[in-house]
Amino acid sequence: MPFLSHHPILRLILSPQHLGRSMAMGLKSIWLHRLRSFLTALGVVFGVASVVAMLAIGEGASHEAQEQIRKLGSQNIILQSVKPSDSSGATNETRSMILEYGITTRDIQQIKQTVPGISIVVPSRQIADVAWAGQKKEDSQIIGALPIYPQMRNRTLLQGRFFTDLEIEDRAAVCVLNEALASKLFPLNTPTGKAVRVQRHYYKVIGVIEDESSFSPGDTGKSSASNDSSAQLYIPFSTLMDQYGETFFRYRSGSFEAEKVEFHEAVIRVGDIKEVETRAEAVRHILERNHKKNDWRMVVPVELLRQAERTKQIFSIVLGSIAAISLIVGGIGIMNIMLASVTERTREIGIRRALGARQVDIVLQFLIETVLLSGVGGILGVVLGLGIPVAVSHFAGVTTVIKPWAPILAFSVSVITGIAFGIYPARRAASMNPVEALRHE
Repeated sequence: MPFLSHHPILRLILSPQHLGRSMAMGLKSIWLHRLRSFLTALGVVFGVASVVAMLAIGEGASHEAQEQIRKLGSQNIILQSVKPSDSSGATNETRSMILEYGITTRDIQQIKQTVPGISIVVPSRQIADVAWAGQKKEDSQIIGALPIYPQMRNRTLLQGRFFTDLEIEDRAAVCVLNEALASKLFPLNTPTGKAVRVQRHYYKVIGVIEDESSFSPGDTGKSSASNDSSAQLYIPFSTLMDQYGETFFRYRSGSFEAEKVEFHEAVIRVGDIKEVETRAEAVRHILERNHKKNDWRMVVPVELLRQAERTKQIFSIVLGSIAAISLIVGGIGIMNIMLASVTERTREIGIRRALGARQVDIVLQFLIETVLLSGVGGILGVVLGLGIPVAVSHFAGVTTVIKPWAPILAFSVSVITGIAFGIYPARRAASMNPVEALRHE
């Protein structure tokens, strides 16, 4: 490799002594104009910090959404009853009629019999009512469920236990509260073992379960039992059917509403996660054939998760692009200050050329200065960028996730930006005529 070993640029790069002298001169030049250099590097600092912080905030939002979807169960297909939209404009005459809609026993039986690969189906029923504990009351969702409900919905019991198959058979008057309802009805003591009243029925609290994910899978209507409150009270499915019956009556001044919904929700567990989407399509065909009205909704967490991942990619690209603009602005600031520096140091450049410095020496000198400016700005920006997500999480309660590659990427881009915007000033300095440069005042 005789040619490469005599190439002037490579020889300079491979010479530690030459690089050391050039770096020392660059640091001296930056220190002599430290205020100007600091203000120039601020553009890179804020650009790098915004890249790291925005990627962390975007990654955190995406991570939280995906975790909420995963809580619904990757192997689950969730069917929900939806009150038909045309029923909301009913008159007083039609209000006296019983409105029937939603998931039925017939749907569940056909799904079990005709769709292969389904391991279990867990139906539940919901009624909006008021829960009492002494003088405290709270608007709640009364949910009739089966013992396997927590496992199907990936919910953790925080205190006590869930009800058993024996309590289902005996129609036992027991209940499980979610965190929100437990904190409102029993703010100062443990709810387990206490009594809760709904209408004229009393239930013994046997456990507390974690709150359901706040993620709302779809916005095309709500179940009749839906409630703006997050408070939930779970009782055995057989107990709810025995005490409330199949038809739920809601009395108002001068009229009443009667709704008959067999199941407000049914969770279907598919044995193989790879078959979830095909089984969901088969279930969808069955429901479309059985229901003339649009009184049901299907939620497939696997599909939502895939959609969330696509959204995350777009979100990261958009945020990264916005933050990259700050880096470009910082790079323009570096180019501007280096062009001014070339004009100020014209005589110095002429003296160096007269003493034997080559064009490549001048180019290298100015490139080292721009890399130092952008590199120091990049380091400060990474430190600031790592601090912003921590502050956002602490003060705003927003989840942020800092990926290891984000600071490395932001710093690398800052250095590359410095080099890209420093090449033109460096070449302009190197192309000066030494004689004219020495005459410059």
